[in-house]
Amino acid sequence: QVQLVESGGGLVQAGGSLRLSCAASGRIFLINAMGWYRQAPGKQRELVASITTGGSANYADSVKGRFTISRDNAKNTEYLQMNSLKPEDTAVYYCNAVIKKSPLTGALEYWGQGTQVTVSS
Repeated sequence: QVQLVESGGGLVQAGGSLRLSCAASGRIFLINAMGWYRQAPGKQRELVASITTGGSANYADSVKGRFTISRDNAKNTEYLQMNSLKPEDTAVYYCNAVIKKSPLTGALEYWGQGTQVTVSS
């Protein structure tokens, strides 16, 4: 079984920073792309940032220049450094990873349980 466990959410004032972490554990052969999504109340889940195995990152326009995604392949962990936070960044943040459990199986998508980020004005 594969699990993604997030940590680092919380309450912060506008302009502040938070760092989210997501650790993958279990039967893992290879982790392909990893990413962070968020879902605000009444809105659809949206991609915040993604990163390839080689470290190439992609960001939503709304977070470019403020958020940085990174990963530590040796620890099967990804991070999201969030700076200059705005009230509109308030949402539940979910980590995501595409994982192969063995060389012979296809890659499947896994999700974390979500962590609340609240930015007060």
